[in-house]
Amino acid sequence: MRGLAPVRSGQPNSRHSQDVGLPSDKMGSPVGGKVPATMESYLELVLRAQVYDVAIESPLEQARNLSQRTGNQVWLKREDLQPVFSFKLRGAYNRIRQLSSAELRRGVIAASAGNHAQGVALAARTLGARALIVMPVTTPEVKVRSVRDLGAEVVLHGDNFDAAYALARELEVAEGLCFIHPFDDPLVIAGQGTIGMEILRQLDHPPDVIYLAVGGGGLISGVGAYVKAVWPQVRIVGVEPVDADAMTRSLNAGQRVHLDQVGIFADGVAVREVGEETFRLAQLYVDAMVLVDTDAICAAIKDCFEDTRSILEPAGALAIAGLKADVQARGLRGRSLVAVACGANMNFERLRFVAERAELGEDRETLLAVTIPERPGSLRRFCDHLGNRNLTEFSYRLCEGSEAHIFVGVHVSGREDSEALCRTLNGAGLQTRDLTDDELSKVHVRHMVGGRSRDAASERLYRFEFPERPGALMRFVSTMHPGWNISIFHYRNHGSDCGRIVVGVQVPDAELEDWNRFLEQLGYPYWDETSNEAYRLFLGQR
Repeated sequence: MRGLAPVRSGQPNSRHSQDVGLPSDKMGSPVGGKVPATMESYLELVLRAQVYDVAIESPLEQARNLSQRTGNQVWLKREDLQPVFSFKLRGAYNRIRQLSSAELRRGVIAASAGNHAQGVALAARTLGARALIVMPVTTPEVKVRSVRDLGAEVVLHGDNFDAAYALARELEVAEGLCFIHPFDDPLVIAGQGTIGMEILRQLDHPPDVIYLAVGGGGLISGVGAYVKAVWPQVRIVGVEPVDADAMTRSLNAGQRVHLDQVGIFADGVAVREVGEETFRLAQLYVDAMVLVDTDAICAAIKDCFEDTRSILEPAGALAIAGLKADVQARGLRGRSLVAVACGANMNFERLRFVAERAELGEDRETLLAVTIPERPGSLRRFCDHLGNRNLTEFSYRLCEGSEAHIFVGVHVSGREDSEALCRTLNGAGLQTRDLTDDELSKVHVRHMVGGRSRDAASERLYRFEFPERPGALMRFVSTMHPGWNISIFHYRNHGSDCGRIVVGVQVPDAELEDWNRFLEQLGYPYWDETSNEAYRLFLGQR
């Protein structure tokens, strides 16, 4: 067994990422049953894994643009090129391939929002077994159709993976099926571990670091167990979204942590609790965890496209985002770095959102609120200070009073350039606020500028997220008390499993208790944005 070497103090290294060093005294302990207890056991399991009836040995390609920009040799392990566009078929097939003839005749069942479902469906079809997949109702139609096209039966149930998982375990017993876990199974873990075996075989020398997306932990525990057995000096780094960081929290706590809610932009890793066995292995073999935000993930999708002309799904680009964050945080140069591009089941409708956020993730765009005097020539003077900078958007409306507010997006060359621009404008007497990190501004305000009202007394502003399913938006509206006037409403479909809306509502002070009770009973994540500066500048009551 080996301890986990701490890397950094856990302080954010940029606004897009966080490198979380892990305590050095956490050791795994063997568990009973069929679970292998030693590194040698997993090495044997990986070497014996049967995956190539359905999986390809995916190429390891140098990312020339990323290599040049980071000053390292960056390699992409192209699991997005698998027959189901994800690594998941490796573990699924290895598990199903080793069922007995009697178990295969009974059939298999799984719960999944997409990639594991397709892996199980393909494996079952290849081996002539029945496959039943329980998927959340919020699963995009393209993924449901893909699973059905592979011959599996699909049951849609619940708004999230937890609900689908619970029903799948009930059906497992009721119909006598064999449950194929998406990550917490030694044979699934070993199947994913074949990726590590291929990486070491495909490079002339072992890489310095391998970066892997982490959801339930099957991928990183399988790759980590194999690689550390063969080349223990190779650094294994896991990457999670900042709003779905179950493994990071669990490793820091020394026990599995259950998240009350998870962000689902990177839906392939939106797991509330990591597996028992994957956590044990992560304690042994993971050197560090890196957290990245949505903007960084979108930027990584763009990075991969520029190097390969392929489009990864958000979870598939996590490792690239983590690699970039780690390079920046630790000042890595001249290293050999591998990022596993683990999936490409992207919804086409989501590309608009990704394109909007990628520039922010690369620090190539900044969003500013600029206050100018409301008099002739002020707008021209403001534009003179911007010079020849390229603008991404510009919203201005004539206002009453002595001041006007402009919402502007500006192309910049980095964070320092953005800060310099703010200093220039403020120095010219134009009060400037940087809204680049403000979620309300990025998702809603930039599409709503120009609507302040005299009649918005008692207005309160809230952001909500809700499962993106047919009729969900209208049901949300219908649950509100008819006496509460909706004064602002904004929604855009981003092609994701989660709908995002902002609502302004006029609630008299005497009814605030009822309003707060409504918020708690609604059951959706929400944020009070009434004090948000962008709201007060561009949308609030005059």
